[in-house]
Amino acid sequence: MRKFDFLLILLLLPFIFVSLFLVNEISHKLFIKELIYISIGIVVFIAVYFIPIRKLLWVIPIVYWINIILLLLVDLVGIKILGAQRWLKIPIINLTIQPSEFMKTTLLLMLGYLIYRYPPRPTYTLKEFLRLSLYIIIPFLLIAKEPDLGTALILLIIGFGVLFIVGVDKKIWITLIVGGVLFAPVAYKYLLKDYQKKRIENFLTHPSYHVKQSMIAIGSGGFSGKSKNEATQTQLKFLPIASSDFIFAYLVERFGFLGAIGIIFLYFILILHLLNVAEKLKDDYFAKVMFAGVALMIFVYSYINIAMTMNLGPVVGVPLPLLSHGGTSFINFMILFAILENLISRKDFINTHGVK
Repeated sequence: MRKFDFLLILLLLPFIFVSLFLVNEISHKLFIKELIYISIGIVVFIAVYFIPIRKLLWVIPIVYWINIILLLLVDLVGIKILGAQRWLKIPIINLTIQPSEFMKTTLLLMLGYLIYRYPPRPTYTLKEFLRLSLYIIIPFLLIAKEPDLGTALILLIIGFGVLFIVGVDKKIWITLIVGGVLFAPVAYKYLLKDYQKKRIENFLTHPSYHVKQSMIAIGSGGFSGKSKNEATQTQLKFLPIASSDFIFAYLVERFGFLGAIGIIFLYFILILHLLNVAEKLKDDYFAKVMFAGVALMIFVYSYINIAMTMNLGPVVGVPLPLLSHGGTSFINFMILFAILENLISRKDFINTHGVK
């Protein structure tokens, strides 16, 4: 516990308290569910923290390929809901799981394992880059096929973002950027589904009903916000999915510009702290990848969610990290934070005993 990062926990607490406050105002029933999710998240955090992760690195490739198999099963025998085939039904207990959600954590672990085994010297060559990219591209294609392009693109950004932070020859990035720009029109015309094109067109020309109500809520919050009873966009149910995808809009309706700046500042401090720890880890590549990857994940999620509530990006159903109501997202982040605490707490043990 001497190396336990208590500052990280202190940075998480404001998000949890704000989430509970907002969700309780929206629905007391959802508030009770949120308390249950948080309780489960704490239990999972404690359990993961005490797992000797560094001694079990060999398990990570097995977990990765099991997740890939689950994504393949989604394509073969998955359950289709609202036109998307993203879930697997668990026999006997009659519950469903969404393998793409687990893939985000699994991919970070896999990249950490691979970079720890084959570190850059000092940057990756094209051959090494392509080998690592394969582990990112496979789940990207499987998830995009469901279709769940939002999650697939986030996975792609996080995966290549990690490689960028660790170190890849700049000529490779220039080639990829130019190739991506040239390929974008082809992908739009021939690869995107009609509803995906519609979302992009709505974003560029006519905001959807959800986004319009979100912008009204944000604009009506003014500088310092409104009281609960005056926050009519949410309380009168004009703002859809106020406790989840559009919780930022309700936050601004209640606390105005000051509330928006406050929560963005908290994200900034949390991301900066994680990147600062990653920088200090130097050659401890597994831990470095995990800290940098989680920081990148929080940035991507929060940026996309906040942008879509203000019509600065298309609606892709991405939750606001640690604020949006929902068990899967919160528990997933608790697992990630537990892994970070686990790695940093045992760093001295590794250096002293040579355990990897």
